[in-house]
Amino acid sequence: MAVSAGYEDSGVTAAPFRVLGPLEVSGELGAVSVAPGRQEVVLGALVLELNRVVATTRLVDVIWAHHPPKTARAQVQICVSRLRKALSDGGVDAIIETRAGGYVLRASEDATDVGTFRRLVAEAHALARDGLKMPAVDTLRTATGLWRGRCLAGVPSEVLANTAAQWDESRLEAVETCMRLLLELGRHEHLVGELMQLVADHPLRERLRGQLMVALYRSGRQAEALDTYHQGRAMLTEELGLDPGRELRDLAQAILTDDAVLTPAEPAAPHPPVAPPPSEAAQERGADPDPVVTPRQLPADTGDLVADDLLVSAVCDAVTGGREKGRLNVVLVLGRPGVGKSTLARHVAHRLAADNYPDGQLYCDLRGPAGQPVDPAQALGRFLRALGVPGQAIPDALDERAEMYRSLLAGRRILVLLDDAVSESQVMPLLPGTGSSGVLVTSRGQLTALPGTRRFDLEPLGPEQAAQLLGRIIGEHRVEGEREAARAVIRLVGGLPLALRIIGARLAARPHWSLTSMWHRLENEQRRLDELAHGELSIRASLSLSYDGLSAADRRLLCLLSLAEGTEIPCWLGAALLDDRTPHPADLLEPLIDMRLLDITATDRAGEFRCGLSQVVRMVAHERLPEEIPEAERAAAVRRMVGGWMALAEGAHRAIHGGAYTIVAGRGERWHPPADIVQRCLRDPLGWLESEQANLLNAVELAARSGLDELCWELATTLVTLFEARGYPELWERTHQVALTAVQQAGNERGRAAVLGSLGTLHLYRGEYEAAGPYLSTALEIFERLGEPSGQALCLRDLARIERHHGDDDRALARYESAERHFARAQDVIGRAYVLGEMAQITMRRADFARTRSYLDEALGICRSAGFDRGQALTLRRLGQMLMYQQRYEAAEQTLLEVLAMVGASGDLVGEGYVLHDLGRVNAHLHRVERAVQFYSRSARIRERILDHSGAAAVRTDIVAILGRAMTPVG
Repeated sequence: MAVSAGYEDSGVTAAPFRVLGPLEVSGELGAVSVAPGRQEVVLGALVLELNRVVATTRLVDVIWAHHPPKTARAQVQICVSRLRKALSDGGVDAIIETRAGGYVLRASEDATDVGTFRRLVAEAHALARDGLKMPAVDTLRTATGLWRGRCLAGVPSEVLANTAAQWDESRLEAVETCMRLLLELGRHEHLVGELMQLVADHPLRERLRGQLMVALYRSGRQAEALDTYHQGRAMLTEELGLDPGRELRDLAQAILTDDAVLTPAEPAAPHPPVAPPPSEAAQERGADPDPVVTPRQLPADTGDLVADDLLVSAVCDAVTGGREKGRLNVVLVLGRPGVGKSTLARHVAHRLAADNYPDGQLYCDLRGPAGQPVDPAQALGRFLRALGVPGQAIPDALDERAEMYRSLLAGRRILVLLDDAVSESQVMPLLPGTGSSGVLVTSRGQLTALPGTRRFDLEPLGPEQAAQLLGRIIGEHRVEGEREAARAVIRLVGGLPLALRIIGARLAARPHWSLTSMWHRLENEQRRLDELAHGELSIRASLSLSYDGLSAADRRLLCLLSLAEGTEIPCWLGAALLDDRTPHPADLLEPLIDMRLLDITATDRAGEFRCGLSQVVRMVAHERLPEEIPEAERAAAVRRMVGGWMALAEGAHRAIHGGAYTIVAGRGERWHPPADIVQRCLRDPLGWLESEQANLLNAVELAARSGLDELCWELATTLVTLFEARGYPELWERTHQVALTAVQQAGNERGRAAVLGSLGTLHLYRGEYEAAGPYLSTALEIFERLGEPSGQALCLRDLARIERHHGDDDRALARYESAERHFARAQDVIGRAYVLGEMAQITMRRADFARTRSYLDEALGICRSAGFDRGQALTLRRLGQMLMYQQRYEAAEQTLLEVLAMVGASGDLVGEGYVLHDLGRVNAHLHRVERAVQFYSRSARIRERILDHSGAAAVRTDIVAILGRAMTPVG
């Protein structure tokens, strides 16, 4: 049976009849169409009274509330007849029976979502009575999640609407119970945002308002708690002429007097507390065991901004205004290209950040480096990572990413700046769900379908402001000395800030040029600068003037830089494009920075500045590329640029693995940046790969388009080091599909085998064992034909994993032994260590502990010699598991605690979840119930955090076993 919205990840099967929202019916053949109007009304009435007779007179009343026609009973019979046919044709396991005086819908109690809701709420109350409050909360969340809108939304019946409203009331009662339990569990800080939204949606509901007051008070926000009470009191007085109820008044008095009754009590649990105390080391460091990530993504503010102070203040007030009412403010800054939208928005964001949005600021350029709209799912992925969500925990679906994003922002004061938005559909998924955050959007379009927005249309600068901007760039004395020329220049460019900045950079780079000379140059551009309605065409003409002022060498470099497709350019890239071996490659970019054709955007890990090339500058430079540089030289420059990225990525892989291990090396040409830059970049090799992710992905695609198939597949497979460690399976697949096309078109069999083998590993990473087999088998066949030992070893290793998954340990062991021989032949010691660890898993299960220990000792020695920390942690965990098999639980615990410290230091959440589960099992065997539950619970929380529902459920099962009582599975 299908799973519907509201049932996903809940473990609840979608009911055939769904009325908690618009009426929906589904059967074995899919969705069942029910004619709108009378048939919907009749079916809705029958569903709400499942397995109970509904009188024909009642059906007449729900269809025609006041004046039924004489043929009403006959029309009801016709509706029932058509409904029976629709249910039968759709394969719905239910029938409508005729009874004396009416009809009854016969089906199982779980055939309707209201029945499922009723059952889940009853289960939740039973769990709460037994002291199992968190499982009760989970069950209530599942129950309320069944709602897709108001009960029977859109069904045209006033009478039925009254019955439906009772179910909506039941949902709110369940929500209130859920909030109460969470407050009793001490989760008040995490409830503020959700309760604010609930109170905003139901402002007259005093129980929700009281729960919000308690959550605010316990979070140290006493003044806001009292303000919440006064807002509710004013609303009740104004709309109903009533005072708040006694309970709410008493609560306000208790908050005012800091009554001890509001102090949260320790929750009464049926088992020992599951939250372990922080380690002594963590206490000494003052470490937060579950830190809240505070993103700071705003680009730099512009120091020479010229803008109307009233406008800036109005935008600031629009962003922050109404937040106390829980209303989300979306502010649009609109205007033509080059009018200064982004500059103003960034200035406002910086002005508001510290005092109004201390919990962080998120930023995304929605048009992207190539001018193509950024997919909202991609933007959400970036935001979620910035908010601390591990890569492997980020859902694939857009709506699931948006739900996670809204949950993380709920109750937090975060400013979201969305720059250069293209459409409403691009912006909507990126909006927070509560009014605690603020949203600032810039766009060239109107975005008229975006609801609830404040709009500010920017116009070009007036004469005085334009002159002020020009003076800040080239010096006020020059503008004052040639005011007539300055006014002429401003008029010719229409006061457009970007055009003025371009002209100012030109004049600043040529102090011997006068404003009068620039005036005459602009006039000679055939009046194209007067055509400002075309936006970029005028800017292109202005940029051509700046371009003409460059030296031949600088023009050549600017044209070559237009080949680099990333949003940021590292300083070494210019030297690669020119094949210049200077020890200070940043010096090559200085003339372009002085002309403001390049913007300094950041400082990289090597301590060097990074530059940005705007889209319009890139466009002008790319147009000039063919006339400046012959095709053969352009191809060589691209080859050096991609070769530079390959050299650095390869260096990062070597630094992480202790050498060129667990990879098939290619023969693409490298271009090596200066050694000191390489050394500084790769101090944190995985961090460098993460920070340069966008540029590295662009390099893979550029290599493919440029016919550099060898570099393309090498770079793609090398980046698996990043994709696997940080959880980027979608990027793994994207780069490899690009590389596979490139090597197939070039007839590069070795590259094809490497990419196919890596795609097989990707499928294993995703748990898709059946899909992995054909990729690995084809790759192995090619590698065997080519006599490539590294490739054969990698394929045999992964094919052995498939055999293990199928339960054939003998075939798996044989493949592992073959893989080990090939790794030894390829002198790949880390590959050997990995295989030895996998072989140890098999011999451990067979109780052959002597061979297991031999395998693990050798693997651990290899990893330690190579400095491969991840391999050490994995091997030591297996050693701990072996000690458990041998019932040497004290020794197992010591080993696993060592592993826990290692994975914690490296930020390996997946590994931490596994090791904590192992430690729980060890302590269970030692009959340390409280300590075992602590480890199990920490493991379950981590599994839940990374959305490993099956893993969390397995942990909960172990908790049930050790406590000897039922507990609701996670999910």
